Amino acid sequence: MCYGHNNQSSLSRSSLRRRSYDGDSDDTVVDDLRDRLAETEARLRRARAREAELSRRLEQMKRFVSVMEIIETFLERRFQEQKDRIGRLFSPLSTK
Repeated sequence: MCYGHNNQSSLSRSSLRRRSYDGDSDDTVVDDLRDRLAETEARLRRARAREAELSRRLEQMKRFVSVMEIIETFLERRFQEQKDRIGRLFSPLSTK
């Protein structure tokens, strides 16, 4: 998925930033950490939104499966009823 690609570019940016810290002020370090935190929070928001969407879709699928099971049970019962009815129609008549 694209997660690996995002992590690679993020890691390479972080490595480049770390190398530039040598002569920079603490303000640059703090700004960089804030940027990285904002990126992490954005990724977390996207992950939570994706999780919510997947949970919603899972619940829809569960409802669909439940409905299909109800229909399957109904059709099996109807099939058996019709099979029994045909069996009675074609069974030899009992003599009285």
